[in-house]
Amino acid sequence: MRDLPRKLTVDELAGLFEGRTRFVERLAELDDPLGHAREIAAALPDDEKREVLDAHPAIGAKKDLSARSAAEQGADEAPELAELNREYEERFGFRFVVFVNRRPKSEIVTVLRARMQRTREEELATAIDELCAIAEDRWRHS
Repeated sequence: MRDLPRKLTVDELAGLFEGRTRFVERLAELDDPLGHAREIAAALPDDEKREVLDAHPAIGAKKDLSARSAAEQGADEAPELAELNREYEERFGFRFVVFVNRRPKSEIVTVLRARMQRTREEELATAIDELCAIAEDRWRHS
């Protein structure tokens, strides 16, 4: 397991966060970018938060997944994920992001349903936190 890095390139960060966004470009300018990711993300304007969340692939997606995301999500099926993802995005206006942490999709369905009951502000903060947890885990296990 690797320690969090002191410096990362835009390309390295884009791999951890699933895309080159304005957020990733800001992080690349910092020492200890993953250590500051939550603080920087929390201060982003709403459109940039949506941008970084929407760069992440949908849970249960069959296409447009990076190899890393496909491996993290596993091969098990949860047919209701597509419909729940659609409802979530319609309700909140951004993609559902969760740190799967090697859990089966059936468990993620339960998490998604529970998070649908929250306010948009609560959910946006949680999604950003989950996104940062994913990036940290990817760094440590790469």
